[in-house]
Amino acid sequence: MMASPALKILLAAPRGFCAGVDRAILVVERALEKYGAPVYVRHEIVHNSHVVDALRTKGAVFVEELDEVPEGRPVVFSAHGVPKSVPAAAEARQLLYVDATCPLVSKVHMEADRHFRQGHQILLIGHANHPEVVGTMGQLPPGAMILVQSVDDAEKLNPENPDNLAYVTQTTLSVDDTAEIVSALRRRFPKIALPRKEDICYATTNRQAAVKAIAARCDTILVVGSPSSSNSNRLVEVALKSGSRRAYLVEDETKIDWDTIVPNSTIGVTAGASAPEMLVGEVIAAARKRFDVTVEEIPVTTETVKFSLPRILSA
Repeated sequence: MMASPALKILLAAPRGFCAGVDRAILVVERALEKYGAPVYVRHEIVHNSHVVDALRTKGAVFVEELDEVPEGRPVVFSAHGVPKSVPAAAEARQLLYVDATCPLVSKVHMEADRHFRQGHQILLIGHANHPEVVGTMGQLPPGAMILVQSVDDAEKLNPENPDNLAYVTQTTLSVDDTAEIVSALRRRFPKIALPRKEDICYATTNRQAAVKAIAARCDTILVVGSPSSSNSNRLVEVALKSGSRRAYLVEDETKIDWDTIVPNSTIGVTAGASAPEMLVGEVIAAARKRFDVTVEEIPVTTETVKFSLPRILSA
């Protein structure tokens, strides 16, 4: 019997679930315990089909809008945040709602509100139509916030009062790409007000740093995550920019094209902030069926952040 070809796997660390995702999933589970099934969830609680399917089997019902929620049943808002109009509509219908917005997204909302009350024109660095961007822009009246998606957008910007600007950012962006946009904004508008603290969340920053630490050593990097996940897509981009020859976003091990994995090479494996660790384990198990696998974890930091549950569930 011929020996299997060798394959070395470098595991990026940290990877997978962040504190905001852990909290959002727990919010739905606790709501099911407290109120019984069904509990309705507006949009995906996080961007991962495996998480959504697991919660669905426990009694969660995922809907797009509040008019799909029947009277008398609770509804959970996703971790990405919602416009102010959504809780207002829930209150108008006297629906019991639980807000699972990540506290780091809520921080950006409060920051935008503070700038607005100070009279600033606000620039939001982010991706159009992403739920977090929709939720953040929906914190303020129409026209109060301008979306900036690229350096080109920053260069073409022509605000009414260039000396009275402030910016906030989506929490799941590329750290390096965002730095380039911010640099362009600060060059063009030296008086622009900055966030008190970095808006890109710690988990996004750490996962990108972990990929950078292994990329140059890897022929291929597999990023476990859903196509709708912004932070997962950014990890693919970071891997390619940081030296990996190839990088692919895969929802799970069944989506891997194993013909692209070169025998006797080194590959990297990581996972977006909404991807369960079990999916990483399944990728490694699938690799072991085809290769003689050795695994080395490369940690760049240890995460200890935890968020408390909304008061309505902890009471």
